[in-house]
Amino acid sequence: MVYDARVSNTAIPFEFRVDVAQDDIDFMGHVNNASYLKWVQAAVVSHWQALAPVEAVAEHLWVALKHEITYRRPAFLEDDVVATVLLEKVQGARAFYETVIRRGSEVLAEVKSSWCCLDAETKRPARLAKDVIDRFFVKND
Repeated sequence: MVYDARVSNTAIPFEFRVDVAQDDIDFMGHVNNASYLKWVQAAVVSHWQALAPVEAVAEHLWVALKHEITYRRPAFLEDDVVATVLLEKVQGARAFYETVIRRGSEVLAEVKSSWCCLDAETKRPARLAKDVIDRFFVKND
C-alpha cells in the first residue's frame, strides 16, 4: 500500500537546527558537500523520533537507500542553518523524503532521499502500521 502526502494528506514539516562545526569546513572555507548528507541523515532520523510513537522508534531502524542533492549556495561556519524535512510518501518498507536546507530564506540545498525501514531486531525490511504513518500527515478534508 502507498501512503502519498501529495494525494490526500499534507506532510507535517519538521525543522531540524543544524550545528555547523569546524570539521564541516573544507579547504575552500565553506561547508563540505559530504556534511550536507550528514545533516540530512540526522534530520530525517530526528523527524522519525519526534513524530513516531515511542514503541515504533524502539522497534524500527532506518537506512538510507538513495540521496539526490542539489546544491544552491555554500554554507559557512557562523551560519544559522535549518533543515526542513517532509515525508512525501511511504511505499511498503520504503519512505521518500524531501529535505530543504536553508540559511534564513536562502535555500542552500535540496535533497530527495529514499529510506528503508528495518525491524530493529531482525534487521529485515519492515512495513509500518498505518496508524504510525498517519502521525506524519495532516488529513485534508
